[in-house]
Amino acid sequence: MPPEKLLFGTAGIPRSSTGRNSAAGIERVRELGLDCMELEFVQGVRMREKGAKNVFEASKKEGIALSVHAPYYINLNSQEEEKLKASMERIYQSARIGSLCGARSVVLHAAFYQKSSKESVYAKVAKALGELTGKLRDEKIPAVLRPETMGKRSQFGTLEEVLTLSAEIEGVMPCLDFSHLHAREGKENSYPEFKAILDRVEEELGKEGLSNMHMHVSGIEYGKNGEKKHLVLKESDFNFTELLKALKEFKVKGLLICESPNLEEDALLLKKSYELI
Repeated sequence: MPPEKLLFGTAGIPRSSTGRNSAAGIERVRELGLDCMELEFVQGVRMREKGAKNVFEASKKEGIALSVHAPYYINLNSQEEEKLKASMERIYQSARIGSLCGARSVVLHAAFYQKSSKESVYAKVAKALGELTGKLRDEKIPAVLRPETMGKRSQFGTLEEVLTLSAEIEGVMPCLDFSHLHAREGKENSYPEFKAILDRVEEELGKEGLSNMHMHVSGIEYGKNGEKKHLVLKESDFNFTELLKALKEFKVKGLLICESPNLEEDALLLKKSYELI
């Protein structure tokens, strides 16, 4: 079930956690007064079923919502069949293990354009995600695949691309990384622009699009080709207070994951700022 409100948390184990495993991270998230955590499978799905069970029990005990970030080594536009199959397997395993942890959303970086047309890349990504969501349904794995809006112009993942995929394929919803959207073109950084994005979400996906959102936020450094690196919010020009106002006005529910280098400090800043609006 989607959350009944907007939850705030960290991309991975908080830096202040004394234990460096996911269960300890979940306990620390609760101690900090945060609400959710993204399990970072970015270097590979190394968690086993026993470990997933421990994570599930910790999340239930502490009341912390979980999501998963699939490995970075994914390119659904790979020209090599072997690499395409490996990419799909990584997404599948992220969903399988993530669901055992209690996570329902699997964030993924879908593809690189390389030398292909944007239309052909979209078609390949849509085909792969359609096959994957079908397999997850067949195996009764209750995971939603969430292609992320990406910060580099060489990467598949514009707002239009992820919203169209989500509207067309059952079992696909967007991960809106607002910092990436800002970095990609150097725009999308004001209240009217954030409002326009949320209007598009509602237009394409209906009220469910706003009541079951998954978002990433951080400070961001960018240049002419888009994203360079993540920054602490206050060291960046990202206008997070205006974003939070728009999220509150639209009554957005779901998970807001902070990816700033200082993780929990900025996650708490976002939560406290939101509560003061």
